[in-house]
Amino acid sequence: MTDLPTLLARHRAAFAPVLPAYPLTAPGVAQLNFTAANPRLTHPERLRDTAAFAELVHAMLREQYATVGIGGYLENRVIYRRSAHFEAATEPRSLHLGVDVWVPAGTAVAAPLPAVVHSLADNDNFGDYGPTIILQHDVEGVTFYSLYGHLTRTDLAGLRAGQTLAARQVFAHVGPYPENGDWPPHLHFQLLADMQGRMGDFPGVAAPRERAYWAALCPDPMLVLM
Repeated sequence: MTDLPTLLARHRAAFAPVLPAYPLTAPGVAQLNFTAANPRLTHPERLRDTAAFAELVHAMLREQYATVGIGGYLENRVIYRRSAHFEAATEPRSLHLGVDVWVPAGTAVAAPLPAVVHSLADNDNFGDYGPTIILQHDVEGVTFYSLYGHLTRTDLAGLRAGQTLAARQVFAHVGPYPENGDWPPHLHFQLLADMQGRMGDFPGVAAPRERAYWAALCPDPMLVLM
């Protein structure tokens, strides 16, 4: 059986930028830390105010002279305390399974390689994905998926399951709050080895004790994101 991370690493040079206007190899891209180690997050519950959260993101970017923020894969974050969506009976979900790219609302999102639209949905809960699109890909006969969360609602109207997309084709845009799940504008990008029968949605945050299971199912998005 082909190892998906190895396969993606082998083809990485052929992938197209997911955010053409903000190539992640350009200057002005900063890593943003949303763990308890960030002194700005002493009171994460205050981030229920999305405008205040957006200003925090802008301040973090200004401190690093950056225009784009990125990061978060397998990061154990405190920011999910802002929403009951991540509460659980045993252990709250706080381990982030994708990469977030913090860019302005309206930023175009493109397919990194040829794709078929697998499914789409408006996950309309406070702190959820909001408009979500999942693409299906095939490389060397291996099927995998990419998930795009926090988009605009108008993007959903222009797509249907089974629709084909070319590499570099713009199919969505980063959404504004509150329609994007009520987050400061950013793209949640996640890779999935198996959809497990789900449609239009997939966990993007997991319980930390389940790290090994979810890391195997959701490989590092930076294998594709560029």
